[in-house]
Amino acid sequence: MDQITSNIANLESSFGGLATTIGSLAVEYTVSVIGAIVLLIVGFMVAGQVRKLVYKAIKKTKHGDETLARFVAKAARYAVLALVIVMVLSQFGVQTASIIAALGAAGLAIGLALQGTLQNVASGLVLLLLRPFKVGDYIESSAVSGVVQEIGLFATELKTPDGLYVLAPNSEVWGTPITNYSREKTRRFDLSIGIGYQDDIDKAMTIMKQLVEKEKRILADPEPFLFVDSLGDSAVGVTCRVWVNSPDWWETSRDLTKVAKLAFDKEGISIPFPQRDVHLINEEAA
Repeated sequence: MDQITSNIANLESSFGGLATTIGSLAVEYTVSVIGAIVLLIVGFMVAGQVRKLVYKAIKKTKHGDETLARFVAKAARYAVLALVIVMVLSQFGVQTASIIAALGAAGLAIGLALQGTLQNVASGLVLLLLRPFKVGDYIESSAVSGVVQEIGLFATELKTPDGLYVLAPNSEVWGTPITNYSREKTRRFDLSIGIGYQDDIDKAMTIMKQLVEKEKRILADPEPFLFVDSLGDSAVGVTCRVWVNSPDWWETSRDLTKVAKLAFDKEGISIPFPQRDVHLINEEAA
């Protein structure tokens, strides 16, 4: 009987100690979980504020632009979030030094497996450093064309003139010649029209000159230049070379082509199309 009583006492003592241990662990981990949640919330808020501050700071610099500001701001946000994750792991007693070493080894292995992706990252960094284009520019390469929406670490986002979304890997964009239609402030436009051989060349050039003088979007410097550029099979090519501001190029070129056609029609100057004369030979006469 005394043995049974002793066993019961030992069990009560063991369960009591276990309950105490579980209680203390529950309290400890509850505090850790609450602390981790608080750290995550504060960390995300701080990361967002850091991103905004870095963005504004770069935009205020002399050489800061939209593309570079977005990239550096994102990088700063991710750096803060990485620090927050390390702090959260520390809340649970995890040895962050070993985790960082493991992540480094894993990063090396992943880097060897994803060489193409790393090539995109390297191309993205080169694009950000050399800046052949920025957000808002209209570019064209052998791979893609469109208005640049964002330059990321892995790919460049573009929007085509017909409203389509294009995601181009940075290696393809950087690896081919790039034409930037928005980089320069001014752009040339050649209004070339073919007139008939029977028409008056000087009259045609006078009409084109008057049209150019009326168009306010055409720049005075460099001044417009008119010349005969070709003697074709069925037409004489007359060209008026003008310069406009790059944002006005598209509309100005279309409007000038239209009014030139209307003016030539009004003055009776023909714009011939290719023709072919066919001579039929009578076999008996031959």
